[in-house]
Amino acid sequence: MTMHTAVGWHVELEFKEDDRHTEAAALIRLPDGSEVRSHGQASRHHTDANQPRVGEEIAGARALNELAMRLLTKAHEEIDSASGRISHPIHV
Repeated sequence: MTMHTAVGWHVELEFKEDDRHTEAAALIRLPDGSEVRSHGQASRHHTDANQPRVGEEIAGARALNELAMRLLTKAHEEIDSASGRISHPIHV
């Protein structure tokens, strides 16, 4: 029987907003002590209704998307370092 260890990561998202712009900052602290950070932005068109939650969702999604790409890059750099070869991340 194989024993599985549960591992959890916590992602933090913070937002800064004004009437037209939302900025999101994402941070993940990995078990090895390293941190990966990313940012996302959203802008409201002047004819759109003021819906702060929508701006947060868009900016947050963009920050999380960038975070995912940074994690893929970090993982492939670690693979390359350990293997001495160049790996090729698949971008979805």
